[in-house]
Amino acid sequence: MDRRKFISNTALTTAGIGMSGILAAKNISDSPAPSDTVNIGLIGCRNMGYGDLQQHLSNPGVNCVALCDVDENVLNEKAADLKKKFNQSPKLYKDFRKLLEQKDIDAVIIGTPDHWHCLMTVYALQAGKDVYVEKPMANSIAECNIMVKAANYYSNRIVQIGQQQRSGFVFLKAMELIKSGKIGNLRRVNIWANFSYGVGQQIVPDEPVPSGVDFDMWLGPAPSRSFNKTRFHGVWRMFWDYGGGLMSDWGVHLLDIALWAKDITTAPEKVLIYGANTFEEPRSRETFDSMSVIYPKSDFVINWDMTAGIQSGPYDSPYGLAFVGDLATITVDRNKLIVRPEWDSLAKKTKTDEYKFTEGKESHSDHAKNFIECIKTRSKPACPPEIGRAAAIHVHIPNIAARTGESMLLWDDANNRFTNSEKANQLIKPAYRQPWTLPSF
Repeated sequence: MDRRKFISNTALTTAGIGMSGILAAKNISDSPAPSDTVNIGLIGCRNMGYGDLQQHLSNPGVNCVALCDVDENVLNEKAADLKKKFNQSPKLYKDFRKLLEQKDIDAVIIGTPDHWHCLMTVYALQAGKDVYVEKPMANSIAECNIMVKAANYYSNRIVQIGQQQRSGFVFLKAMELIKSGKIGNLRRVNIWANFSYGVGQQIVPDEPVPSGVDFDMWLGPAPSRSFNKTRFHGVWRMFWDYGGGLMSDWGVHLLDIALWAKDITTAPEKVLIYGANTFEEPRSRETFDSMSVIYPKSDFVINWDMTAGIQSGPYDSPYGLAFVGDLATITVDRNKLIVRPEWDSLAKKTKTDEYKFTEGKESHSDHAKNFIECIKTRSKPACPPEIGRAAAIHVHIPNIAARTGESMLLWDDANNRFTNSEKANQLIKPAYRQPWTLPSF
């Protein structure tokens, strides 16, 4: 029996799910039956979204039945590629609300800019769809909170956040070694992320909206403005209305792994921050290219260091983590994991055994496979919303601090506010442009 037959046929009109922040009543079966096929709709087709879709389609029995993008050039290009590579011909949309009305869709992949993640996730859950949403899970603290509440409300839906390292062997192995005591007591985690693209694009003037692009829909709840290609495809994340720069792009991935070592799923209570733009050439950006952040925890500390405009770092890697323990340090990135033992000068031997794995690979396919399996079994996915929220808030707080000139922020997670800065509190919740409204619970 097909899973989608268990979903009620509640009508969700374009206006109904697009303009209302009021939750629909729960009306979806608590026990959808497993099925050999999963029908997927993709929202946001250009880059990560289409890459995610291809990873999902590599699993048996997965079909793409709908594509949506505000750029009809991208939409048509990806539709042709999908036909060529997978012999599939999905329905095409420029408005995601119309896609969500398509009743044979079991799950959606949301690969849009970050400022759209919250609305689309909530509307998809209202429409009875499971959701795979790219990281960071949202572009603000308030939106992260809303998404967690929505996932809890629609608790019979599967929501996977695209922090794919949670499904990768290298990082799973690192967690096994740390939690089994291989490095002794974990004392600190040093993280670095140095990427050239983080400085932003060269400055160019505004220009007319390209043919085939619904730019007003691309902006959505973000403020209205003129078109500039340095704020559009592939480079939008350097502007606060749409993203959080290198800090949110790589920060959620790497900080997530640091939090995983101690199974932390809450926001940080205290954050010490330095953020600035130190690259010598003016660039088209609002976000920061250099940041140093300290996250004191109850029994260890996490240090974040980021320099955009360069592509090198410690241990011959532009990015990575070093888990520092009493017995050894584990260094890890997506390609390799190395246990570097401390030397026992009295015993004249290492304090633990060496270990090295250097054949790591990207784990998008593993994360997609996990999502598909969870759709069929209704099991909890590798990266549920509460984990995505913790990682996202760990990057949003430093960005908020640097934007407001605060060198330290204290966060009250129970009341969702900063206790030492009203300026920072003003950046917790975004102001949505009408007619879009922030969902409420």
